[in-house]
Amino acid sequence: MPPIQLLPTTVVGSYPQPDWLVDRAMLSKVVPRIRMSEMWRVPEPHLEQAQDDATILAIRAMEQAGIDIITDGEMRRESYSNRFATELDGITIDPPGFVQGRTGRTPVPRVVRAIKRTHAVEVRDMQFLRANTTRTAKITLPGPFTMSQQAQDEYYKDDEAMAMAMADAVNAEAHDLVKAGADVIQLDEPWVRNNPEAAKRFAVKAINRALAGLTIPTVVHICFGYAAVVPGSAKQSGYPFLSELVDCTAETLSIETAQPKLDLAFLRDLSPKKIMLGVLDLGDQTIETADTVAERIRAGLKYLSPERLIPAPDCGMKYLPRDVAFGKLKALSAGAAIVRRELT
Repeated sequence: MPPIQLLPTTVVGSYPQPDWLVDRAMLSKVVPRIRMSEMWRVPEPHLEQAQDDATILAIRAMEQAGIDIITDGEMRRESYSNRFATELDGITIDPPGFVQGRTGRTPVPRVVRAIKRTHAVEVRDMQFLRANTTRTAKITLPGPFTMSQQAQDEYYKDDEAMAMAMADAVNAEAHDLVKAGADVIQLDEPWVRNNPEAAKRFAVKAINRALAGLTIPTVVHICFGYAAVVPGSAKQSGYPFLSELVDCTAETLSIETAQPKLDLAFLRDLSPKKIMLGVLDLGDQTIETADTVAERIRAGLKYLSPERLIPAPDCGMKYLPRDVAFGKLKALSAGAAIVRRELT
C-alpha cells in the first residue's frame, strides 16, 4: 500500500457500469433488494468475464482521475447490498417478502432460518482488485443494521437478534477480505437514518460486532440515499442518527453533505473520528470545478484538522453517466491538490 498523503481522495464505492454490461434504464428505476438478473445484458456463460472487463475499466478510470483510495467500482453488483445479503444461508427470495419503502412496498429477502455465511461472496472481487492496482484498495460490505431493515424476519422475531446474526456473517466475510488484500473495509449503513429509534437500540452494537478483530482501517458510510432516487428537495437538513456513531469502532465516518448543503458545524461532534466528507454533489450532473471542490474542502477544514478529512463523493456514483462520474473524480483530485498545496 503506498503512503497516504494529506487529504487523500477516495470514492464511496460504486462507479457507473457500462451500458453494454447493464440495462441502465431498468437500473434507474430501482435500488434492488432482491436479485435482478434481468438487468444484465451479457448472458450468464460470459457474465463474469464481462464484469471483470468492466472492473478493469473502473479501476483505470479511478486511477487516471487521480483518486488515492480506490474500489473495484462494484461492477458485479446489482445494488450495494443485495448481492451479499441474498448469498447468506437462512435467507430466501423465492418468493420475496416486503417492507415499506419510500415509494411503497418493496420486495426484500425473507429470513426463514438461522442466518449463516457458508461461503465467501466478495473475496474474488477483492483478489481481482488487488491484482490490478497498486493503489490503496477499499472494498465495501452492506452493514448489518441496514441489511436487517431490508429483510422480512420470519425466524428471529427480534430485529436486534437478526441484525447481530447478520453482523457475524459480515465479520467473517471482512476477515477473509483482509486476507485477500483489502487495505480498507467499509460498511454501508444508510438505513440508520430511516429508523433512528431502532438504530439507537442496536446499530452501534451490530456495527462493532461486524468489525470485531479487524486491524486495517475501517469506515462506516451513511447518506440520505442515491441522488437519482432521492432528490435534494427530499433530503433532510441533518442526520437523525450520527453523533451516536462516535461510539462505533470504525475509525472513519463517511457522510453526504454536498447535495443537501448541510451546515458543517455538526462535524464538531464527531471527534475523534476521521471524516470522509462528501464534496461532490451527485444530484447535479454539472461537473464541479476544482475550485468548487476546494472551497467545499476548506469548509470542512473549519471543523476538522487536515489529518482527519478525506474528500469524497456524497455517495456511490453508479447512477451517473460515466463521463460525468470521471469528470467529477478529476475535479475531486484537482480540488484536493489545491488545498493540499495551501497547507504545505
